Formats: sequence, C-alpha cells, structure tokens
Amino acid sequence: MARKAAKKSAAKAQGTSAQKASTKRKTSAKKASKTAGKHVSAPVRPAPRPSAPKKPQTPAAPKRRAALERTTRETSVFVDLDLDGSGASTISTGVPFLDHMLELWSKHGFFDLVVRATGDLEVDQHHTVEDVGLTLGQVFREALGDKAGIRRFGQSTVPLDEALVAIVLDLSGRPYLVYELDPGQERVGDFDTGLVHDFLLSFINEVKMNLHVDCLRGRNPHHMIEAMFKGLGRALDVATQYDPRVKGVLSTKGAL
Repeated sequence: MARKAAKKSAAKAQGTSAQKASTKRKTSAKKASKTAGKHVSAPVRPAPRPSAPKKPQTPAAPKRRAALERTTRETSVFVDLDLDGSGASTISTGVPFLDHMLELWSKHGFFDLVVRATGDLEVDQHHTVEDVGLTLGQVFREALGDKAGIRRFGQSTVPLDEALVAIVLDLSGRPYLVYELDPGQERVGDFDTGLVHDFLLSFINEVKMNLHVDCLRGRNPHHMIEAMFKGLGRALDVATQYDPRVKGVLSTKGAL
C-alpha cells in the first residue's frame, strides 16, 4: 500500500511540474506573438555634450623695459625704465627740482622709473640735467622697441591752478621740438628754468619724437613747468599704448 501511495504522489508531482512548464511556454509564446512585427528600440543614451571650443591664445605683449648706465668725465647716469608699470619711481639726481619733475612724469605716465645720477654740480646743473634727459631718451627708445601695435600719437592738456599747458607728440622717428613755455623768471629756487628746454631737447633727440609744448596761460613758473611734465607723461602714456586695430606700425610707409 505504501509503495502505491508513493507512486501516486510522484506521478501527481510530475504532472503538476509539466503543467506549470506548459503554462509558462504558452505565456512566452503569447508575448512573442504580441511583439512580433513590432520594432523594439534600444534605450537611447543622451549624446555627449560637445566640448567648448578653445579660445585662441593671445600672444603676450613683449616686455617693454630697458636699463642703461652712461658715464662721461662730467656725469654718471643710470636709468631703469618700465613702460608698462604703475608709476613707481626712485630718483636721485642731485638736482631736487629735477627729481620732483621726473617723479611727476613717472606717476602720470604710469612708468616705473629708477634714476641715479651724479655730476659736476660744483660747475652748474646743466651737464647733469642734460645727460639725464639724454640717457632717459635712449632707454625710452630701447624699451619702446619697434613700435608695432602702438597708437603713436598722444596729447594732453593739464591745468595747475592758473597754469594751463598743452602737449602734443608723435613717436614718428623724426626729432623736432616746439617749446612755447616762457616761465618769466630764470630760477625756481636754485633751479635754472632754462634747463627745462635743454632736458626736453636731449630727450626727444634720443627718443626720435616730435614734441609740441604750449603754455596757454600761467603766472607761476613752478606751476607751468610742473603741468608740462605731468602732461608729457600723460601724452606718452597714450602714445605708447597698444591698439588692437593697429597691425604693424601706424604708418603708410611701414616703418617709424
């Protein structure tokens, strides 16, 4: 009896498993029938974002800095000049009024400037003032380089109380000075006011620039000369600035 019961139980289990397998096959067949003929698309992945185009690298502007020591039997002058500075200066020429004017020139032109000079001041101030102007002009021209990309022209009109001085200049490569500033007296303190003209003439001959100085009005010679040095710094700052529209040098000749 026990054997018969075991056989019946085994046969029943086999029937149940077969029935389940048959049902599973039928369900799968129905699903296949429903999807037959239909296009089943694969899951769409978002396209990778295109990377931003790299900006073209603008070439760095060349360093516009130069230094020179010039020594003669009369003077010894050292000048270090950075045209793209902040207006910092350290100046010692033995001529206090000239030191003051060069400090103003540096500050208002945003030029970093170091000047150290000794000279035969026991004779007079002429050699020192003239040689400082000459050496500064040589260093300025060297720092300026080939003048490619600069504006070339500059102008500035600067007031100082009653004084009003206009500066117009051209870094043309051709030196020329028009100096219309009459201080009305020979000295400011112990400084010979006539040496301002000599300083400028030495400077522009070395830079090779055209410079017009016009004192439109004034009474105090210190004010007039100070306004001139401030205006010269400002006008040179404009003329030496880069202009992205200028390709090469600003001249139809192709050279300055």
